[in-house]
Amino acid sequence: MMRSHSDTTRRPSIALALGAAALFGLSTPAAKLLLAVSDPWLLAGLLYLGSGVGLGAVHLGRHLAGAPGAPPLARAVWPWLAGAIAAGGGVGPVLLMLGLASGRASETALLLNLEGVLTALLAWFVFREHFDRRIALGMAAITGGAMVLAWDGTGVRLGSPALLVTGACAAWALDNNLTRKVSASDPVQIAALKGLVAGAVNTAIAFMLGARLPGARAVACAGLVGVLGYGLSLVLFILALRHLGAGRTGAYFSTAPFVGALAGVVALREPVTPALGAAAGLMALGVWLHASERHAHEHPHEALEHEHAHRHDAHHQHEHAPGAPPGEPHAHRHVHAPLTHGHPHYPDIHHRHGH
Repeated sequence: MMRSHSDTTRRPSIALALGAAALFGLSTPAAKLLLAVSDPWLLAGLLYLGSGVGLGAVHLGRHLAGAPGAPPLARAVWPWLAGAIAAGGGVGPVLLMLGLASGRASETALLLNLEGVLTALLAWFVFREHFDRRIALGMAAITGGAMVLAWDGTGVRLGSPALLVTGACAAWALDNNLTRKVSASDPVQIAALKGLVAGAVNTAIAFMLGARLPGARAVACAGLVGVLGYGLSLVLFILALRHLGAGRTGAYFSTAPFVGALAGVVALREPVTPALGAAAGLMALGVWLHASERHAHEHPHEALEHEHAHRHDAHHQHEHAPGAPPGEPHAHRHVHAPLTHGHPHYPDIHHRHGH
């Protein structure tokens, strides 16, 4: 019996989301070190330029070599991508660098867990992605951990760098949900475009505001952090997003702050405070509730025609026209016939049905 697409992709997709989280988490303390020699706005631009240039070179080399890849971006998805670039590549990194410049790397890293919370809230209530009580409890635990970090003994520190980091999380949450709309397309092309456009705009704005370019070594380090922590991380995130949906991918990505906080404590010798420990515990509980979720029921698939990289599993039983790409996975335009069946699944590009 042929296994369902969701069965065969869930674990690899979780691994992709965790890999994206680890790369992004490590970029936070690295960016904190670079802020000692660079203007925050300029650093935001350099990080994304590094991502765009690096992945742009990969995309160009792959194209010149004739290597098979995901289908190019269709005209219909360009508005979604433009919104994602503006929110996630333009606004988000600037707010993060400004908050990181005056806050601790470890606390900032843990506050970035709010990205997963806000991503899920937008996915549930704006983009109508399914959730259940277990997922909601996990998000509540993550939010509680963020509140612990923002508490100063008398109230929440509304005037602290926490507000800037929260703003960055909101921008990236919108970015994640918009990117889900284009996740069937080439993730390398998406990440390269985001890096080049957002990086160029933020770098130009920084220079207009009087920022000065740091030394060649700092620029090279920013480029390396950008291509790994923002570029490759985004490619892995999009691949996971394709199979898990925005809310659940955001939940797995919530492990990023733990990596960043640990690196901040070890590399930057920041103190391990009771608040940091309590926040980490609450956030770990929230992530565990998400990671241990199971969702299965009988569901219908309506007729659908689209294009993306795929294998011939339970959801892809179609004939091939002459000239279709050989081997698997391959990408071509194909039709899904109506189908009703039951199996474990998540809100991927084939399971966006009502409940």
